Amino acid sequence: MSIETIRLSQQAKDQLIRIKRATGIQNWNVICRWAFCISCQEPSTPAPIRIVTDSSVEMKWNVFGGEFQEIYLALLKQRIKNDGMDIDEETLSSQLKLHLHRGIGYLASKVSNKQISDVSGLFSILPNSDV
Repeated sequence: MSIETIRLSQQAKDQLIRIKRATGIQNWNVICRWAFCISCQEPSTPAPIRIVTDSSVEMKWNVFGGEFQEIYLALLKQRIKNDGMDIDEETLSSQLKLHLHRGIGYLASKVSNKQISDVSGLFSILPNSDV
């Protein structure tokens, strides 16, 4: 089982632009990793909404995950299992999309509230963070 390409909505693209500007993080894949992890740590399952991936932003799974792509895939599978879902291609893809968009929205709200001013600000929004 694998995910080949990740596509984002126009809203997520706009949010990524704001996050990038506020944090100075140059690469969207790095912000997307943060967003994914922040969403996965939330106890609730992402709302099963339909997300239209209508932006020009897309990245290959290996770009998203980088050298830790196997860890991100394991995290996604474990989260799906914890949420009581079957692990199949469709669920992997849809849950990644939902977690990614929820996390991007969460980070964007922090930017809108001026709670993120630099990279260290990202660490402070994680509960129980010792970084």
